[in-house]
Amino acid sequence: MTLPLLQATELRKTYANGLKEVEVLKGINLMVQPGEMTAIIGASGSGKTTLLQILGTLAPATGGQLLFKGSRLDQKGDKELAAFRNRSLGFIFQFHHLLPEFSALENVMMPALISGKSITETEEPARRLLAAVELDHRQQHRVHELSGGEQQRTALARALIMEPELLLADEPTGNLDSRAGGMVFNLLKSISRDRSLAVLMVTHNRLLADQMDRCLTLSDGILGETALTPE
Repeated sequence: MTLPLLQATELRKTYANGLKEVEVLKGINLMVQPGEMTAIIGASGSGKTTLLQILGTLAPATGGQLLFKGSRLDQKGDKELAAFRNRSLGFIFQFHHLLPEFSALENVMMPALISGKSITETEEPARRLLAAVELDHRQQHRVHELSGGEQQRTALARALIMEPELLLADEPTGNLDSRAGGMVFNLLKSISRDRSLAVLMVTHNRLLADQMDRCLTLSDGILGETALTPE
């Protein structure tokens, strides 16, 4: 059996609310295989973003285990986790979080430069990624000169510059109109297939979720398999 790329076992998350504790995640079990596209759906406030943050090591769980390729992530320190995220994970969110003072090309290059790579070795891969998301003609444009869809496609290219094995996406099309959102999603599917990139995406859009390999529903703190709607 193939070793899961990402495996969560009995993940729990509890928040203090005054004198009470509120359990948001009640024992999450999840396996993501290499190259697999998985959607997580659920009602607003169900804890989808919290779960994605924990799976991406951006927030700690209250309990449980999190493994990447068999290695325990929940036992690593902050510096180790920061290096792991930079090397192995890509992130794309509902809002692009691009740096407005830089061009599209510079934004895409940024994670690689932060990791210690030189401009010389980073620039050409960044140009290729912008071409892959159909923005080769917008490389030198600043963020405010790009449309919402172009900004999100730039964010997708930035998420891929370190050649991650897993991309975590939190409502990546939620802030876009249907045309721009569809383009971003189709590019994401194409890149996942071409690169054997695993994608874990939180979305409210059931139409998008049904186009992925698996669909899971987060309800009452529990994650369960959801049948895909036949085409």
